[in-house]
Amino acid sequence: MAEPSVNIVRLAGVEKYFGAVRALAGVDFAVDAGECVGLVGHNGAGKSTLMHVLAGTLTPDSGQMTVDGVPREGYSALLAQKLGIRCVFQELSLCPNLTVAENARVLHPTIAGWGWRKRAGALIGKKLDEIFPGHGIALDTVVGDLAIGKRQMIEVARAFTITKAPLHLVILDEPTSSLDSHTAGQLLTHVRRVVATGASCVLISHLLGEILDHSDRIVVMRDGAVAAADRASGFDRDKLVTAMGGAAAAKMRSVQERAAPRGSTPVRIRARTQNRSEGIELLAHQGEIVGLAGLSGHGQTELLLSVFRAATRRLPGLEVSDPVALIAGDRQSDGIFPLWSIAENIGIRSIAALRRGPLISSELEDQFAARWQKRVNIRTPDMHNNILSLSGGNQQKALFARALGSEAKIVLMDDPMRGVDISTKLEVYDLIRAEANAGRTFLWYTTEMEELKNCDHVYVFRNSRIVADLRRDELSEERVIQSSFQEAG
Repeated sequence: MAEPSVNIVRLAGVEKYFGAVRALAGVDFAVDAGECVGLVGHNGAGKSTLMHVLAGTLTPDSGQMTVDGVPREGYSALLAQKLGIRCVFQELSLCPNLTVAENARVLHPTIAGWGWRKRAGALIGKKLDEIFPGHGIALDTVVGDLAIGKRQMIEVARAFTITKAPLHLVILDEPTSSLDSHTAGQLLTHVRRVVATGASCVLISHLLGEILDHSDRIVVMRDGAVAAADRASGFDRDKLVTAMGGAAAAKMRSVQERAAPRGSTPVRIRARTQNRSEGIELLAHQGEIVGLAGLSGHGQTELLLSVFRAATRRLPGLEVSDPVALIAGDRQSDGIFPLWSIAENIGIRSIAALRRGPLISSELEDQFAARWQKRVNIRTPDMHNNILSLSGGNQQKALFARALGSEAKIVLMDDPMRGVDISTKLEVYDLIRAEANAGRTFLWYTTEMEELKNCDHVYVFRNSRIVADLRRDELSEERVIQSSFQEAG
């Protein structure tokens, strides 16, 4: 790649306050033409806030912005679009009541007149085919009916479409958080193709391998400021974690071996996919962490939801012996209560334990929230703040606290680590193992291979059926990928 020499955007001394909280503390940030800038940092470090400023959806309290060498006053999302700056936010912005084609039209108002739906559909369809071959998304589907992974693919593809406005910079905020490894690889390959044409990308990810492998330059943020910046070749995983404020030796690690061998404890979940009488049976014993793997959208989430329902009523092909809690991956639709405080969101699954007489005790609720804030390290000055005041990763921590603080002996996890930083992941992995050793059972769907290594046993899904049953000593990325593309025997 030729050395970039022209700034597409430059931010200087940008500050942003939310009440008394300083989210950005005099940030200097620039993106040159023809480069991919990796942006990393812990949850609440200011990454998403900075990108909202760059996308025009937040107005900074102070600082300067220059786009294409021209200082910009009155900068807005509309102006950003006209200048060729797009953003795929961590919390997806598609209109759930519109079709795929209609959502493409929202970004491109110049698609108008007779037959606009067909033209909008052709535009987004072509880009989906280009980035995600074999995506299987019908253009007349209402977006709200699609799984979160499919919605993320649409949002990404829409950001790369071009009509009259140019395309100079695409900001990707956790773009692979709901994608399996195969689909994520397709997207990241496309990013490099786009950069090779002279356009640019900002890539935010908590998957440090993605940042190291696909960025030209890396910027590390901590506490609302830039903590380090260098060419990607100047970093490795340990150096990134250290710059983010973590321990230098922090590496992804497998959990300790479980206390009891598989099969020596009672079965808590027994399931056959699609209520079939044949095929591989899923078993989850007391004290086990059982992983669900395979390409996204192949029945893993559906199985989790079926197990959740089977805890309270009989369903064919499913046996569930104990109370269940669910940690949703799509926190905005299925996880948080957006009008409630952080403390209320955490305590809702434990109301019986928070009562004094017929009423909920605010004192017990506060003690419960404070205990779990400390245990999962939720970054907030006040647990009575609204749940939406938290960053996406901290919202996800609140969902963990809700489930693990409850009386449930079975915890279902639907790819729950979306947008969670590496240090917090390591803490959560240890917490999950400790809970499993104490007798809790976990059924864990994840799109990350590193997370599968934390499981005692893994089932691989294909077309809503289990196609492989892997012990921990049989687990490898090659084995999972191979199984993901085969049919059940």
